[in-house]
Amino acid sequence: MLAQLSIRDIVLIDRLDLGFHEGLSVLTGETGAGKSILLDGFALALGGRGDGSLVRHGEAQGQVSAVFDLPLTHPARKLAQAQEIDTDGDLILRRVQYADGRTRAFINDQPVSVQILRMVGAAIVEIHGQHDDRALTDPAQHRTILDGFGALEAQAEAVAGASETLKRARQALQSQRLRVEAARKEADFLRHAVEELGKLAPQTGEEDALAATRQGMMQAEKVARDLNEAYEAVGGQSSAIPTLAAVLRRLERRAGQAPELVDPSIAALNTAIVALEEAGEALAAATRAAEYDPREQERIEERLFALRAAGRKYDVPVDGLSVLAATMASDLTALDESESSLSRLEAELSEAEAAFVALAEALSQARQGAAARLDAAVKAELPPLKLERARFITRIDSDENARGPEGFDKVEFWVETNPGTRPGPMMKVASGGELSRFMLALKVVLAERGSAPTLVFDEIDTGVGGAVADAIGERLARLAGQVQVISVTHAPQVAAKAAQHFLIAKSAAGEGEASRTVTRVTALEDQARREEIARMLAGASITEEARAAAGRLLQAAGLRG
Repeated sequence: MLAQLSIRDIVLIDRLDLGFHEGLSVLTGETGAGKSILLDGFALALGGRGDGSLVRHGEAQGQVSAVFDLPLTHPARKLAQAQEIDTDGDLILRRVQYADGRTRAFINDQPVSVQILRMVGAAIVEIHGQHDDRALTDPAQHRTILDGFGALEAQAEAVAGASETLKRARQALQSQRLRVEAARKEADFLRHAVEELGKLAPQTGEEDALAATRQGMMQAEKVARDLNEAYEAVGGQSSAIPTLAAVLRRLERRAGQAPELVDPSIAALNTAIVALEEAGEALAAATRAAEYDPREQERIEERLFALRAAGRKYDVPVDGLSVLAATMASDLTALDESESSLSRLEAELSEAEAAFVALAEALSQARQGAAARLDAAVKAELPPLKLERARFITRIDSDENARGPEGFDKVEFWVETNPGTRPGPMMKVASGGELSRFMLALKVVLAERGSAPTLVFDEIDTGVGGAVADAIGERLARLAGQVQVISVTHAPQVAAKAAQHFLIAKSAAGEGEASRTVTRVTALEDQARREEIARMLAGASITEEARAAAGRLLQAAGLRG
């Protein structure tokens, strides 16, 4: 509930501190005393539209603070905690309005955006009046209100969950269809590539190995040619060994004639012939070892060139061909599997859709029942509010093609103000006073189903009096048994039923050129309260009869008159 409201330098209010209690509190005063200013200031603290003109003349800024005492589990605390705001103790909403139009918002002295302030404020306070811009009369809220009245939150949550499942199933199917369509366009190319690369069977590192073997074979051909030439020179037809052997034989025949001359030469020639023979054998062995198969070299070259051509064709390094082949084969397999998965996803979508439709239909039927009960409950509240000829209608338009998290239904509150007139949306058909009374009846009916902890009613008794005003007061008091109610009123019957009464009045402050008009708010007790109610009954001239009537109103309300 609202525990304290502090206003500084807003229009005619220079300094105001009000403490509020549980139950029904009323604000009364002469027309133009500043009741609307106080509500405008309160709305500012709740995230309402700011305006530099709200700042009191001559001041650079004004500010409003609202202190709320809320349960630890209240949704407003969770909203604040989501912004990493410490919510221990009271929740304090504060708004600073600058004369140049700038504005700043705070929750528990931590800066927040105005949007966050408005969101938190809306969870704590509802303001109802003849001006719907501050009332919860938005048709977008009517479905939620109906679900709350009918205790259908769990069903609504189940429908929202089924809607999300349906959405995911639809997205999964659509995504898979796109993948399959893209794969189908490449299927022929993939099959050709997989077949071609399968026949080629490239291996990682194969290019380097083949290139090295080819290079070695090309070098071996040159070496073999040189070895053959060397062998021909040493051991072939061009060999010097036969000539040396003939010369050696002639010298051996002369050895007896001059041994001291011939023997050294014979020994040298023997050594040369043996060396040449050994060289010839070595060259012959090397030539045999250097022999290669030209057909093998051709095969290696063809393989190497085929691998490199494939690399160029598929725009990958030769070493990446094996990976590419595996990837393409996997894509083909995925294509085959994705074709079959379409059927599975279509079945899942069908199941999700059937589950959603079943839950949404059940929720729609439950809403119809809740709507009938809500209409009957509101109807019972209308006669004492001088709306006995009016009808409250919870209109539900169901369209199975308009599926969403909320189900099939569009819910809007309609009214028929007089028999024979055309029913229509409450906001368009009801006059300002009628709208306020319809909203009061609705809030009384809904109070036990949950409400903002603080409700503010702005002059909902305008244009009524007597029994109707008394009925409004009785319903405000009944509503105040569930939540905190603050009402700006001109009806003495309403004021008499309040547990707390504030008087709003203008007064002069300062002297001479510094004099100014300010709005003051005073908490009334006992005699002062009876005097104010008497003024509301009699007008400017308060009579003893009016005082006596005020006393009777207070006594009837169970208060001391």
